[in-house]
Amino acid sequence: MGSIGQLCGLLGVAAVATASYSNRPDYASRFTFAAPYDQSFLEGYSILKHIGGLGPYSNRMSYGIGRDPPDVCTVDQVIMIRRHGERYPQGSDGVKIEAALDKLYSSKITEWKGDLTFLKSWEYYVDSEGLYGLETATGPYNGLLTTYKHGAEYRVRYGHLWDQSHNKTVPVWTSEFERVVQTARKFGEGFFGWNYTDSVSLNVISESEDMGANSLTPVCPVDDLEKCESLSSDLPAFRVAADRLNKQNPGLDLNSTDVYQLMFMSVFELNVRGYSDWTDAFTMDEWKWFGYTQDLSFYYCAGPGDPYSKAVGAVYANASLTLLNQGPEKAGTMYFNFAHDTNITPILAALGIASPEKDLPLDKIPFPSSYEIGNIMPMGGHLTLERMSCNATAATEKGVYVRVILNEAVVPFNSCQEGPGFSCSLANYTDMVNEMLPDFVSECKINSTMPQHLSFWWDYNTTSTYNHQTARYIPFQGDTFV
Repeated sequence: MGSIGQLCGLLGVAAVATASYSNRPDYASRFTFAAPYDQSFLEGYSILKHIGGLGPYSNRMSYGIGRDPPDVCTVDQVIMIRRHGERYPQGSDGVKIEAALDKLYSSKITEWKGDLTFLKSWEYYVDSEGLYGLETATGPYNGLLTTYKHGAEYRVRYGHLWDQSHNKTVPVWTSEFERVVQTARKFGEGFFGWNYTDSVSLNVISESEDMGANSLTPVCPVDDLEKCESLSSDLPAFRVAADRLNKQNPGLDLNSTDVYQLMFMSVFELNVRGYSDWTDAFTMDEWKWFGYTQDLSFYYCAGPGDPYSKAVGAVYANASLTLLNQGPEKAGTMYFNFAHDTNITPILAALGIASPEKDLPLDKIPFPSSYEIGNIMPMGGHLTLERMSCNATAATEKGVYVRVILNEAVVPFNSCQEGPGFSCSLANYTDMVNEMLPDFVSECKINSTMPQHLSFWWDYNTTSTYNHQTARYIPFQGDTFV
């Protein structure tokens, strides 16, 4: 019997077996034609996972560990650092984008064909230069709304840590770039609701390099970023895309750099409009390569591939360790902080989170890869540390434990997961972090006249001066931060 015959024979046997079992009452009562569990798992095919950290927020792919604390545990302290919400392109990026668009339209093509047919009616979504760099306020993924919703969601999750009865203001910390300040405000409004004005004291921390270690945006002066600056977007996949679009539209003369800029532009259109016809002009393979260019940039510029990144991230990691050990009675219960993606990825590197064993190759994509920036630090990406007081179970002791949550997915440490829900005991977490953290001041040769440690969590203002819009916080236009 051939393979088809064998299959039919097996199906026949299966049908008979099913028929015989179906006569049993207990089987019939449980039998259903609807599958109880979704088998598609399409996250890997979502464009949101292949656009780096440029587009709308999405939760990190989880390891199947419950986001809520284990039943025997109660969160008694939370420390979070969040990136700003979805935004428009930077001003410097806008220059490159508009150059690519000018090249497109200067071709004098009057009838667009193939993958660019939509250009008959498409218009650029940035209609004012003043929008460059700001958070978006339109569409389903707009940055101000997603940030507000995040605050409201955390109110549900951590509202028990806010004691309203003592009329004590709650400090919130933000770096001074305008969109980051706006993010802190919107999150605060979502979390504290109508109490925001009277309950919060927004502390705006300077992004100046002179702040040394007392900063949410510490800088390592000795880091030359040589490998980072040598990264190229001239990849074969982009040349293939350019060739395809040029052949579909005679007279068009795009190159790989143009294609990269057009893909870059379309990602931000998602932040503004919620959709982009440009995303369908490129294949999923091309998007996979685009996402990898972003992985490389973060890895070598502000991640584990940068030799000084761990030292930079150690500033926050070390200070948060102090808070965890002081506990809620001495240090307080809630620490909400806001900065840029390139300030958070060094913290992940310092803690060894999502750090691959080998450097990312420049000429091929590693499969699987533990360093996919779209899954690590999208717009609105955030790192949350939970301190939990837990009762004993049959397998774990009563005590204090720590959980790390990245973009709402619990991320256990391979070397420390003895607690409930794969958490790490505070004692072991302390030993582990102390062993892995380099010294920022010595490695980065921070001048002795600059602050040598982070102190603003213990020395903060309690006024509401900055709770609402008073000025535009744009210290420079160099687009160092994204």
